[in-house]
Amino acid sequence: MDDDLDQALSAVGPRLRTLRQQRETTLATLSVATGISVSTLSRLESGTRRPTLELLLPLAKAHGVTLDELVDAPPTGDPRVHLRPVTYHGMTLLPLTRRAGGIQAYKIVIPATSSRTEVEPKTHEGYEWLYVLNGRLRVVLGEHDLVLSPGEAAEFDTRVPHWFGALDAEPVEFLSLFGRQGQRAHLRAKPRTGRPDEDQISRAR
Repeated sequence: MDDDLDQALSAVGPRLRTLRQQRETTLATLSVATGISVSTLSRLESGTRRPTLELLLPLAKAHGVTLDELVDAPPTGDPRVHLRPVTYHGMTLLPLTRRAGGIQAYKIVIPATSSRTEVEPKTHEGYEWLYVLNGRLRVVLGEHDLVLSPGEAAEFDTRVPHWFGALDAEPVEFLSLFGRQGQRAHLRAKPRTGRPDEDQISRAR
C-alpha cells in the first residue's frame, strides 16, 4: 500500500506541470491564484517537494480538476477524453483535449444573459476559433460588437480585448479552439453602436 501511495505521489509533479502547461500559466500566476510560493510550486513539479493535501486542494481548484486527476493521470495510450466540466467566471467548460501545448479544444456553455451582465474584455497571448452550436453568442472584440448564430464561426487574435456572452435569455453553446498560432477570421465589422449587429459577421465557409 505504501509503495502504491509513493508511486501515485511521485506522479503528481509531472501531472501538475502538464496541467499548468496546458493552461499556458506561469508559476508566478499560479502562485498568486493559490497562495503557494513559486519555489514550492517549482519543487512540487520537479518532485523534490512531497505533495500534501494542504497544497493539492488549492492547486486542484486553480486548475479546475479533481484531486483524483492530480494523483491518478489518465492511462497512457487511452484515446478517450474523460469530460470533466469546469466552472470559470460563470461559464461551464468541457475540455476536449488533454495534451500539453498545441491547440486546446473546449465546449463552452454560457448561461442566459441578464440586464446586470457587465462587459469586461480581457486580453492574453494566442489565437482563438469559435463555432456556435446552439443559441446566439455576443462577441465584443476591440471596438466591434458582433453576434454569432448557430453554424457561424470566428477566429481572432486574443491580444485584442475580447468578451463573450449569451445574447438572449437562453444559454449559448459553442466550441472553442485555442492556440498560440492560427489563421485570422474574416470579419465584416463596424464600430459598436450600442446594440450588436447580427449581420456584422460572415458565415464560416
